[in-house]
Amino acid sequence: MKDIVTKLHRAFNPRSVAVVGDKREMDYMWLRSLEHFQGKLYSVQIDEQELPGIEALGVKNYFSLLDIPDELDYVIVAVPREVAPKIIRDCIEKKVGGVMLFTSGFAETNTEEGIKLQQTITEMAKEADLNLIGPNCMGIFNPKIGLRHAAEQYYGDGGPVGFISQSGTYATFFSLMGAVHGIKVSKSVSYGNAVVLDSTDYLEYLAEDDDTKIIGMYIEGVKKGRQFFTLLREITRRKPVLIWKGGATEAGSRATASHTASLAESPLIWDALIKQCGAIKIESLDEMVDTVKALLYLKPTTGKRVGLAAMTGGQSVVITDTFAKAGLEVPLLTEKSYQEFATFFTIIGSSYRNPLDISSNLRSADNIMRCVDILDRDEMIDCVVLELSLGFLARIARFIPPFFDDLIEALARHRERSDKPFLTILFSGPTEDAAAETREKLLAKGIPSFPNFERGAKALNKVVDYYRFQRL
Repeated sequence: MKDIVTKLHRAFNPRSVAVVGDKREMDYMWLRSLEHFQGKLYSVQIDEQELPGIEALGVKNYFSLLDIPDELDYVIVAVPREVAPKIIRDCIEKKVGGVMLFTSGFAETNTEEGIKLQQTITEMAKEADLNLIGPNCMGIFNPKIGLRHAAEQYYGDGGPVGFISQSGTYATFFSLMGAVHGIKVSKSVSYGNAVVLDSTDYLEYLAEDDDTKIIGMYIEGVKKGRQFFTLLREITRRKPVLIWKGGATEAGSRATASHTASLAESPLIWDALIKQCGAIKIESLDEMVDTVKALLYLKPTTGKRVGLAAMTGGQSVVITDTFAKAGLEVPLLTEKSYQEFATFFTIIGSSYRNPLDISSNLRSADNIMRCVDILDRDEMIDCVVLELSLGFLARIARFIPPFFDDLIEALARHRERSDKPFLTILFSGPTEDAAAETREKLLAKGIPSFPNFERGAKALNKVVDYYRFQRL
């Protein structure tokens, strides 16, 4: 068999794509998602009632893959399951670069017909050395060339994050949620039942992909376990790999069997192997997004000592508890820092012990920045965390209109000159619309924000543990 990286390159970077079986009742979801594809796009549909709709999209239709005059790098199949073997046969004869089966109803149904059909297409693909993705999946997303599996996904530019997902939903959700938080995908793949190509193959491909600097994974089961973990151990020395294992409970393992026909595996073994390999364990989509964001936007550190600045007394207590519970340290500052605070800090209604309660010191952006800078310079501090409470900041901005923009500019300058990680907790309260706008402004300056203390603390602790592992 050819090297897997060479094998998959053509499918992940196609110059020509054919969609087989797209229909009006699906609102031509596949053809619409590919309206910005940079290569050649073809349709294969034998139902003449569907042809006007396909033609209206400006796509040339054929009655068979074999009739298409060009080479085909990637084929998307959305036909009834009983038709799938014929389409696979045509793909083999056409020598396509890769074929993705959106079609479901195979072994995951635990029916005799579904299991038999899956065995048939598996044997056909393996014998012909065909790159079969799926079945029961959404396939490849490569935004740089407009290869999408949902019309809502972005196109035209990619990012540094590869994503491998057994679930089509999470492949789509990660791309959409990630974009909101400043995360762009290099390439991703939803691979479903994994009858030929498994997570190990995609991991090996993205490990060698120059555009991919971080790899996230949602996995329900692995077919090449020993090879997977050997590969994982090697890759984590070069690129962070985040693993979210679905089916970690008895009920969850039953769900994976009916979702992608994955077998149950011991969560304790998985946890141990992830830790031994230096990968990052993830337990939710929010946690995946948060931790990837921390890896992208925070400067690396192996230190767990945090300097915390909150905008009220109660928040200063809660932020301290939360970061300490997450595994981080909240130390006292040096005497030098306390002496510097004493020259300007209003202590009535506030405190500068660490955590800082800066509620009485919000008169200007300069005051806030003096607090941040002292924390940053303190030799007892490895990372600085600032709570931004939009309710308080909005009140100030009513009297000093440029206040908030001035603060963001000052925070951006701080991030540029500091060697320490800096993150914000964007506490929105009832002002969620303002929070989204502020998050975008901060990200534009390279400053990550997290919606609550728990998410920020977990993400920070996970990336610090990753960098510590690299030092071993």
